[in-house]
Amino acid sequence: MKEITIGNRRIGNGNPPFIIAEMSGNHNQSLDRALGIVKAAAKAGAHAFKIQTYTPETMTLNIQDGDFMIESNGLWKGKSLFELYKEAYTPWEWHQPIFDSCKELGMIPFSTPFDETSLEFLETLDVACYKIASFENNDIPLLRKVAAKGKPMIISTGMASLGEIENVVKTIKDAGCDDFILLKCTSSYPASPENSNLHTIPYLRDVFHCQVGLSDHTLGVGAAVASVALGSTVIEKHFTLNRDEGGVDSAFSLEPEEFATLVKETDTAWKSLGGVAIGPTKEEEHSLQFRRSIYISKDIKAGEVLTMDNISVIRPGFGLDPKYYDLLLGKQIKRDLKIGTPLSWEQLL
Repeated sequence: MKEITIGNRRIGNGNPPFIIAEMSGNHNQSLDRALGIVKAAAKAGAHAFKIQTYTPETMTLNIQDGDFMIESNGLWKGKSLFELYKEAYTPWEWHQPIFDSCKELGMIPFSTPFDETSLEFLETLDVACYKIASFENNDIPLLRKVAAKGKPMIISTGMASLGEIENVVKTIKDAGCDDFILLKCTSSYPASPENSNLHTIPYLRDVFHCQVGLSDHTLGVGAAVASVALGSTVIEKHFTLNRDEGGVDSAFSLEPEEFATLVKETDTAWKSLGGVAIGPTKEEEHSLQFRRSIYISKDIKAGEVLTMDNISVIRPGFGLDPKYYDLLLGKQIKRDLKIGTPLSWEQLL
């Protein structure tokens, strides 16, 4: 599977999972808080930091009834779309200080563009890659424009059918983007483990021959860690300083200590995968002494016969292998042997 480079990170099965902290609207319209989130994400070990680039006017119309109201049960019920995006959007003049802080702290900053104006603005900031949100994966004109910039793309597949994902891949490839990553995503907030369907990760990888990761909206880190075992090479999680302080996405965001656990445990999961290994590893070689083997269990004289009373299969492992036990019964010993002597072929007549 082709590896992809974003910034200074190589992404692929031979590398640790690429961990993205997503701020979204958890800045609560405070630049100081936003920069605090950046610092906390870096300290927690995030490799990249993602924001979203739009204005309420580029997302929807300022209408307070009908189709433009959020009626479904969830975090944002009762708000209009315009109100939600006005509360959540990241002012464009914040992008530069946020990106500068990310770079100073060793993280790769990038964003999700939602229309052509936000895309062109992000181009002036020389971002390393682009993210396409689940709700925009059907916006073929946007996909085509983003792909034409020639940078790696990370695309959430939430709600998309297999045919729609195929259309996404064809569109961006035709527009010149060969470096892309698909993210399995369940677009509910929060998502339940039961609806995460992580087995989709290797399926998407095999169908589209690309790197696949997880945009995870579940609570906790369990789903993300499990996804690594299924081949996830990228994990995106929403991040906040403190859920109790609110924020449009805070309810399903990780706090700093939780995010640090995510980074640690996904790395552990990746390291533990290794390859197919049968037999003792190099680290296990010293433990072979604790296996069972055949020992003399009672003092015996030369010429005596080995019986169930004078040999035993016990630890440690310096005697003959237990598989020879039945073969040894009835055999004569050619010299005196004391209890606790490991049995060897040289001791037999």
